[in-house]
Amino acid sequence: MRKAGGVAALTVAISVATSLAAAPIAAAGQELPLSGFGDVAVDNAHQRVFVSGGSSSNGVVVTDFSGRVRAVIENQPGADGLELSADGTRLYVALSAGDAISAIDTSTLAQTARFPTGAGTCPTHLARTGNVIWFGYGCVDGNWSGKIGRLDPAAAEPVRGDQQGAARFQRAPLLASSGGAAGPVVAGQLSLSQSMVQVYSVTGDALSAGASGDVVGASLTDVDVSNDGVTLFTAAGSRDRVEGFATSDLARAGAYATRPRPTAVSLSPDNGHLATGALTTDNNDVLVYRVGGATPVNTVALDSGETVQPRGLAWSADQRYLFVVTRHNNDPQPHLEIERDPTDD
Repeated sequence: MRKAGGVAALTVAISVATSLAAAPIAAAGQELPLSGFGDVAVDNAHQRVFVSGGSSSNGVVVTDFSGRVRAVIENQPGADGLELSADGTRLYVALSAGDAISAIDTSTLAQTARFPTGAGTCPTHLARTGNVIWFGYGCVDGNWSGKIGRLDPAAAEPVRGDQQGAARFQRAPLLASSGGAAGPVVAGQLSLSQSMVQVYSVTGDALSAGASGDVVGASLTDVDVSNDGVTLFTAAGSRDRVEGFATSDLARAGAYATRPRPTAVSLSPDNGHLATGALTTDNNDVLVYRVGGATPVNTVALDSGETVQPRGLAWSADQRYLFVVTRHNNDPQPHLEIERDPTDD
């Protein structure tokens, strides 16, 4: 992998909604101005939601907490995975069609840096430990070329690849972390007939492999990790539930019924509630559980034809809002649903 020789500060086009009256309010069936969906991140300090368009798009949409589109950050080729810095001042965007990771100022929405990851790397998924961003990369599906890289924006040589150790991934691995400097970082193999997860701790500036296994089932779509790093939660299409596992040894740590084909899972910021999404045909599209609870405390029914997208759930810091990214039938353009007070029973 080619090392980044430096950081290039670039100017990016930002299309801003100029009128509150003209800015649409996202609701069932309303499309965001993107050709697909990559990831969603919530900026609580500025009360903004970032939605990326995925490998087929070149932008990140910015809405407020009411769902109004406030800006589109353009010139972001293949904008995919999103991750906020520890202090919330920067949004990192994996550019899967640009072989780079960009840094966006969350106050001005201007790109302040772009970190090349090497030709033909296709960085796709991001996770953060302390001030370090880990990225899952790999352009070609099916040839086991997926790897993990490390971005330390403060380092003289910011980008390093091949951090995955002996683990092999068919494609760019999905990453999740507790956010703490020591990890853990969980890497998941997406969309295989038997998916696997690999748990890493962070030792110095490197990943140290821990527990691994295929206990998550087939067609993994999403992973989240508790703030204390003790438990990981997975959504896999072969199951009818979201499942919890201990990060130490992948021992089972709970199950939350979702109906068939769960697509998304997201822990609330206080780790007290678990939001789950599934490709259902009834009125149980999104279920919110207390962690350790047996029945949902809240159920969200989407409009007919709307389905929760893989990795399409995110919470506000105060847990008053649950943001749900959906699409309608086979239309690739994403919609943003907002569920208020999702933990109320």
